[in-house]
Amino acid sequence: MQRRHPNRRQFIAAATCLAGALTLPSRTLAADSIGTVTALSGVATADRSGNNISLSVGAGLMVRDLVKTGDQSFLAMLLGDATALRLGADAELLIDEYLAGVKGTFDLSGGAMVFDRPEDAPKTATTIRSVFGQLGVRGTRFFAGPNRGVFGVFVERGELAVTADGQTQLLGSGDGVDIPEPGAPASSVARWSQDRINEAFASVAPA
Repeated sequence: MQRRHPNRRQFIAAATCLAGALTLPSRTLAADSIGTVTALSGVATADRSGNNISLSVGAGLMVRDLVKTGDQSFLAMLLGDATALRLGADAELLIDEYLAGVKGTFDLSGGAMVFDRPEDAPKTATTIRSVFGQLGVRGTRFFAGPNRGVFGVFVERGELAVTADGQTQLLGSGDGVDIPEPGAPASSVARWSQDRINEAFASVAPA
């Protein structure tokens, strides 16, 4: 019996299917992006599954990315449609989990950040963790990070639950607290001066 060989049309069809299968992971990878870099001054990277990736404006961000900024650097990112984050110099932020419009968990292990989510956006269960304490976000704009020798937290708009040393305090617009060191309780809620507010937010803005 004579063996029949695939004709040219069958070969092209098979090759096309193979090419589609080979490109599938890259399409899946793009679909996994949960945000983008919207502004950058200086140098920033993302540690992604052990790979150190240089970031630039427009770069995609994924869950489990450890985002780092360099000395005298600044990074802004947008997660989903409404969650904006800013990082100052020498910052490290792990995107531990994120589901747009539902929840987010982040670990701030260095530097300062500003979290901003519009008041009219759907409320999400968002938590910022650090060695100083835990911040429970309630649709707000706030600063958190080193300031005047302590870890400072200031709420510009909305509400924020700050837990340190097992004690939780609720901050409203214009309120701030200081945490002197890891494991210590936060100070009493106080109104920050405008000079200190300006100083804090300037630390997460481009020079």
